[in-house]
Amino acid sequence: MPTCPDHLPSTPGGRYFVHNGILWRCSNPDLDDDTRQRLVKDLMSARRDVGTAKRSGDDAAERDARGRVHEAKVALGERGPTWWDGEDYNRMKPENTPYAEWWTAVQAS
Repeated sequence: MPTCPDHLPSTPGGRYFVHNGILWRCSNPDLDDDTRQRLVKDLMSARRDVGTAKRSGDDAAERDARGRVHEAKVALGERGPTWWDGEDYNRMKPENTPYAEWWTAVQAS
């Protein structure tokens, strides 16, 4: 199962994808498919619950749902400690990271 969205550019090595000019961490590729599917299901459920809570004005439910989103993203490796040894460039512009040359080439193609 892919760990980065197929429709967005992914960095060499598959650590990040770029959306709206920002690097975002991909999921940990070492997770087995069953675990990844369960965590993605949990993440999507929590995201739906955020929307439901926002629409109903339930601040406590929204905080709870956002906490579950965060927990799922940490478990997937998209937040929290990196799943590799090395620096993290999550939420940075690629041109301000070691991926600058790669990003320039992607934009030129």
